[in-house]
Amino acid sequence: MSHSPLLVVRVSNKNVSAQFVVPKVKGDEVLSSAHSKQLGKLGWPGSAKSTPACYLLGLFAGKKAQSKGVKEAVLYNGLVPFIRGSRIAAFVKGVVDSGVSISVDKEVFPSEERLTGRAIAEFAAGLVEEDKEAYRARFSALIKGGFKPEDYPAQFEKTRATIMEGAKK
Repeated sequence: MSHSPLLVVRVSNKNVSAQFVVPKVKGDEVLSSAHSKQLGKLGWPGSAKSTPACYLLGLFAGKKAQSKGVKEAVLYNGLVPFIRGSRIAAFVKGVVDSGVSISVDKEVFPSEERLTGRAIAEFAAGLVEEDKEAYRARFSALIKGGFKPEDYPAQFEKTRATIMEGAKK
């Protein structure tokens, strides 16, 4: 009824996907979509479903949607509850920071520490000193890929800059 596109976000066990959709009688029209696998092409080596990844994907999705003429959207979460500080809230924060208007209370967004990955980096740094085996087990996929979880904040800023730079072109 708002005549605004719907922002549909889905978080799976490994990835995050989103679409800006306009519902139509003959079938929904997808204006723009983004998938967390695209973050790798932007230089993101971290988890594809972490809170920082969700924020970055939201930023990317918002910039992409703006290039298709989307100025505002309504979050459609289906039956999935919208939880304060969740990965979906991080995604929405990224979309809002990209310039797309979404009616949401700013209180629901995760803290800056969680968005940038500082919380993960601090946890990893403490765990590596405390129990190296637990560290290796907890972050095995990242380490196997050549990424140290302590580098989350620096990599977050680098990927964020890449997304913002791409948006200027």
